[in-house]
Amino acid sequence: MTPIDEYYEGLKEPEQSVLLAINEIILSADPRLNLQWKYQMPFICLRKKMFCYSRIDKKSGELYISFADGYRMEHPELVSDGRKRFKLLYLNQERDLPIRTIQAVVILAIEKHK
Repeated sequence: MTPIDEYYEGLKEPEQSVLLAINEIILSADPRLNLQWKYQMPFICLRKKMFCYSRIDKKSGELYISFADGYRMEHPELVSDGRKRFKLLYLNQERDLPIRTIQAVVILAIEKHK
């Protein structure tokens, strides 16, 4: 079992299913995106460079996708929360995933990614 498999296997439902679904949505946007193990967590990379990751904040319980090089991106749903490089897309776990919004932000991130 890979570290990525172990990571997701260790999550409880519905967190496990939600994070796996988010990965599917993101990875389907471009064949150059792939899932790698970095910084002790699953990280989606583009051309071997950090692209984004999704997680649930342990303290607040908030679900988000964090985009590397987010500072280059402008989208009304993205927030920096004091970070210099990354921007976050917060998602409401009580609602269906906003697939179109996720796809739009991922496409924007691919366009801005260096």
